[in-house]
Amino acid sequence: MVGVDLSIIWAVIIVFGVMMYVVMDGFDLGIGILFPFVRDKAERDAMMNSVAPVWDGNETWLVLGGAGLYAAFPLAYSVILSAFYLPLMFMLLGLVFRGVAFEFRFKAKDHKRHIWDKAFIGGSLIATFFQGVTLGAFINGVPVQNRAFAGDSLAWLSPFPLFTGVALIAAYALLGCTWLILKTEGPLQQKMHRIARPLAVLLLAAIGIVSLWTPLAEPSIADRWFSLPNIWFFAPVPVLVAAATYYIQRTLNDDPHAGPFVWSLVLIFLGYTGFVISIWPSIVPPSLSIWDAAAPSESLGFTLVGALLIIPMILGYSAWAYYVFRGKVKVGEGYH
Repeated sequence: MVGVDLSIIWAVIIVFGVMMYVVMDGFDLGIGILFPFVRDKAERDAMMNSVAPVWDGNETWLVLGGAGLYAAFPLAYSVILSAFYLPLMFMLLGLVFRGVAFEFRFKAKDHKRHIWDKAFIGGSLIATFFQGVTLGAFINGVPVQNRAFAGDSLAWLSPFPLFTGVALIAAYALLGCTWLILKTEGPLQQKMHRIARPLAVLLLAAIGIVSLWTPLAEPSIADRWFSLPNIWFFAPVPVLVAAATYYIQRTLNDDPHAGPFVWSLVLIFLGYTGFVISIWPSIVPPSLSIWDAAAPSESLGFTLVGALLIIPMILGYSAWAYYVFRGKVKVGEGYH
């Protein structure tokens, strides 16, 4: 394809796929994180019912991101999996426990349901925490020599990745909380309303700490954000982050339904945008750019045809599922 940089197109597809996963699977992971704050069985049932029709479809985006990375940037795929084998395995184990809990909790007898509740909580926390750990370790940089991972497989056990793991728990909890404000009513919605306020402030603080910690630890990221003329282009991002947090709080003062969730999505999107700005065009920071790790152009073009067919299909059936299961979930009943 003359005049078209297929590496950039594929990088945008992967960035989009990961963003869709964070948004769409983030709020249902957040529901598992919020489970310990809700003790009533009927309310817990309503929480799970709010995402039961869509949760497994949400994870399609994780598969798309991983498959896209393998197809378009095989070198990056091999380096990233070698560097983060353990946290990614822990993440997948968490998703397995969570998925099994989804299926078995409703079938379990009352005296055994607590087992699946704990599996749902633990799986959600573990999956979220290790996603955040992987993100933090990725930002820290992955050493590469002779086109292979050349670092310590336990390098992710350092303060910054562990902090980003905790920060992502706060982010997904806020998404789950505001999703439940949108999808439920009555005492459960009011409970989520009370939880959402401190969660929004906690997430803003976490974003602020990460935003300061990252450029202090990585001079290349500091140069990206604070050199001229970049600073004029990127300065609106932190301002918009503060504005989104303000509007979350403001919409919670009204009769809240969609507003807090929409502004939470904006806040997550802005945080993700800051991450992309910090590492672009690296696909394995700091040493491999998207062009260094890209597959041959013939492979990129061939797989792009499939991606451009599949992505609209995923968007279409996801939109249809959310449309069919629109409306509120009533405690003790389900959708209405």
